[in-house]
Amino acid sequence: MLLHPDVVSTDTDDGTVLLHLTTGRYWQLNSTGAGVLRRLLDGCTPDDIAAELADRHAIPPERAERDVRSIVSQLSSSGLVVTS
Repeated sequence: MLLHPDVVSTDTDDGTVLLHLTTGRYWQLNSTGAGVLRRLLDGCTPDDIAAELADRHAIPPERAERDVRSIVSQLSSSGLVVTS
């Protein structure tokens, strides 16, 4: 995945802020969401990211998978990321 060419991001103390320059809309990701986005941009699969989160936070793998899928879906449907 890649950030859409019209999207800029800035890390904050609490996560990441994304601004879509064409629409003027912005989104704030908490630290976990920002970490998921970084891993996606690094080329990791959602399944790998979910496994890492489940292990790191001692949560059920199904919950981590559902949460990562939700983040990916929201990023995609908002036009913030595109598949490479």
